[in-house]
Amino acid sequence: MAVFDYSPWRFWADADEAQRSRQLELQARLNARPGCEIGGDCFVSELASVDNEELRLGPRSYIAAGAYLTGKLRAGRDCTINPYAVVRGDITLGDAVRIGAHTSLLAFDHTFTDPDVEIFRQPLTSRGIRVGTDVWIGSHVVILDGVTVGDRSVIAAGAVVTKDVPGGAVVGGNPARVLKWRVPPTATPPPGARVTGDLAGAVAAFADTARAQAERILDRCFVPASGLFVDRPGQAPTVRAQCDAVEIADLLLRRAPDQLPASDQIARLTMWQDPATGMVGALRPDGSRHTPEPGLFDAAARYHVLCAGYALDLLGAAFDHPVRVVADATADRIVAGLESQPWTTNAWSAGDWVDVLGTAIHWNRRLGEPGRPGATEALFGWLLAHADPRTGVWGSPRPEDGLLQVVNGFYRASRGTFAQFGLPVPYPERVVDTVLAHAADPRVVRPDRQNACNILDIAHPLWLTRHTGHREEETVRLARGLLADALGHWTDARGFGFRAPHPAASGDPATGPGLQGTEMWLAIVWLLADLVGVADSLGYRPRGVHRPEPAAQPSQSWPAPSRKLSGGPR
Repeated sequence: MAVFDYSPWRFWADADEAQRSRQLELQARLNARPGCEIGGDCFVSELASVDNEELRLGPRSYIAAGAYLTGKLRAGRDCTINPYAVVRGDITLGDAVRIGAHTSLLAFDHTFTDPDVEIFRQPLTSRGIRVGTDVWIGSHVVILDGVTVGDRSVIAAGAVVTKDVPGGAVVGGNPARVLKWRVPPTATPPPGARVTGDLAGAVAAFADTARAQAERILDRCFVPASGLFVDRPGQAPTVRAQCDAVEIADLLLRRAPDQLPASDQIARLTMWQDPATGMVGALRPDGSRHTPEPGLFDAAARYHVLCAGYALDLLGAAFDHPVRVVADATADRIVAGLESQPWTTNAWSAGDWVDVLGTAIHWNRRLGEPGRPGATEALFGWLLAHADPRTGVWGSPRPEDGLLQVVNGFYRASRGTFAQFGLPVPYPERVVDTVLAHAADPRVVRPDRQNACNILDIAHPLWLTRHTGHREEETVRLARGLLADALGHWTDARGFGFRAPHPAASGDPATGPGLQGTEMWLAIVWLLADLVGVADSLGYRPRGVHRPEPAAQPSQSWPAPSRKLSGGPR
């Protein structure tokens, strides 16, 4: 069968019965393995090394001789892995992906941050590789971990791909760059313009623009004299600005911000944590830090549990200390804190308190600190018992702003608990009803009224409950309109403002582009694009505060992560 091992596309047309029988026996042995599923009319060479813990091949896909496969591979229909290709790690291929001979897809990375430890003894990291549909990857290509390759793209022979490939692009070189377009991108719409045509093309063009301008946006908000980021030029430094810079760089550049070595950013964020409380205090205008107040929670410090914790996580590190004020809190203390929140008058503030509590529990478990017995159960039990079965949310609407507080509060409370820990929210269909009713309020969604907080707090709950299929057409229609609006909020070389730019909002400082607005709107665009079904065209996926996947399981036994940067910037 040697000829078919190297030219498998001829097998089902030219092989004789004995050869076909032998191939089907091989596939039957593979299918008997846990996590293995071979589709119809596939071919797997006996001369390939197939050592996957999960292998799923769609119909008419093949693996040629000399190919080396490990890890998890999920491939669609008509995919080809040609001779001597190396496909290792967590890899997903869409339909009709052609991988040339001697090409390597390496969805893992060695760390080498500790010079006193031999590299092979240091841990591996893995973010995975995602390849879209109708993609041609030439021979002798190398694609590194964390890369997303967009639909209908082409990677020229010999390319070394270290960052995401836009949909429809032809890339080549080392490192790979866009050479031309197989499918021309749609121009990014001007601010205030509404996209009504090809959303996939529009979001791809937007993402290309954002990536090309990311370094300028970060540099605009960096103050070399202090070595600190500010949200916007002329403002004082904040803890959040440092973290937003890390998130933006991770989203668009897949590396730490270039303005300061990643190791220095890790050292700074960990140094800012108060060992006694585990909180990170607010910065003074001169860059020095306030000491956080004891107890649950210092209002000026509590969001830093989220942003500093996730910035460290993106940098491959973690807090040095548990969030002690949460680790020491009893179940009774947590219930008392929940009962004392202003659920009827300011549900957003109450949800913010829950978000911080849930995220602190997450970081503590990562450090091996489980907290006091029953404390986590008290948090989730209270939320389950107090969710309104009529609305699916916590709190009550107010005459002055309708459902705004309860929807925004639901986002914050569910993000830090159910979403972060991978648990189903109570009454998800009622949540959809409530959010859609809220989204019909022109005070919130009219283009001149939109801000990042209010649109994020619509997008995330609808994304979190999308599995129900409840009122799906209405959800997609809403998401499509909000996404079209969001793409028009971008300001060239400056990013997003917290509030959408609009003539009616001129003079409002919140419309000024900055790091907070840019970080939040980038996440909003991904959530809305995923609801519409075009997120793959963006080529990025949030991994920090607004990550769509769960960050923890409540029963998980957490290993202590490395305090140092994992891998090198790419």
